[in-house]
Amino acid sequence: MSAAYATFGLAPAMRAGGVLANGDFQVHRDFVDFIVDGRPLLFRLSDLDAVSPLASDVPPAIFTAQVRSLLGETDAPLSSGRHVIYGCPECEDLACGAVTAVIERDGDDFVWKDFAWQSAEDVDLRLNGYHGIGPFRFRGAEYRAALDSLLRGATDPEGARRRVLLIGARVAVLAKLAAALRTIGIGADITHEVGAVHADELRGYGAVAFGRAVTEEERAAVRRSFDRAGVDVAYVDGLAPIVPLLVAQIEHALDRSPAAQRRLTRLVAAAGEAGVEVSSPCRVRLTAYRLDRLYRTHAQEVFDGVLEAGLHRIALDAKAVKGESFVVARTSGSVLVEAMAR
Repeated sequence: MSAAYATFGLAPAMRAGGVLANGDFQVHRDFVDFIVDGRPLLFRLSDLDAVSPLASDVPPAIFTAQVRSLLGETDAPLSSGRHVIYGCPECEDLACGAVTAVIERDGDDFVWKDFAWQSAEDVDLRLNGYHGIGPFRFRGAEYRAALDSLLRGATDPEGARRRVLLIGARVAVLAKLAAALRTIGIGADITHEVGAVHADELRGYGAVAFGRAVTEEERAAVRRSFDRAGVDVAYVDGLAPIVPLLVAQIEHALDRSPAAQRRLTRLVAAAGEAGVEVSSPCRVRLTAYRLDRLYRTHAQEVFDGVLEAGLHRIALDAKAVKGESFVVARTSGSVLVEAMAR
């Protein structure tokens, strides 16, 4: 079997959750992605909203079984002898569609081939095959070392801390934010004092979000508490009491994927337009949020389309970004937030 060698690796990734402009919720999923020749394999599959089977919220026994299957130590999970490479982020049901492939041993090497979109037990490669993707030949030692590290816990997705500590003066906003975060799969707690919290509890948080009314002195005290506990967390300064906006800020803070392996790499909002940079073709949605003079929230989806790799300038509806306003850029795997500069 002929195929040029490709490098194989793993990296943390996420399917960004959030509260969408139409009120729908999108579930947050942490997973381990496959890195082929230095880039996420998912990026080769157009704008696919999917996660690998190596997700953080699957039971440990199933996670281990998935790894051993990829190593060829057990039978392929599908009756056709194929492996699920990426599946539905909401339910992971094959009926929703999945990217599958054949994984074979060739001597000491591992070969991934015959990639296809599959929604039933049988697959037609002529109609549903991903032509031009693969086959990929991986050196056995490199391939096994990467996957064995998951079994040893070196890249354990259970280590992803998906709890957020919320600190602010507006209890009603914090309660709504906590409820929204829990709905999309992120734990959230509300507090006004962390000095007396045990270090073991602080280690469960991945981010701390401050409301605008929290003073710099109070923020510094919180940071000292986490420093004393030896916990490295992301700090989020809430831009406005707008729940979907705050959810987007927290999603960005929880993103553990390497910056060089993200699709959405830059967002600038100024002078009535947004500058968006993406590293590979993908669907991008831009939503504008603003507060009127009575502090009522207004949301408007201002762009939804597929962008090619590069930097793009997108004109925004003047009504959507007047006054105190903010722009959220979202792809399936990442989210960025910017205040509209004047």
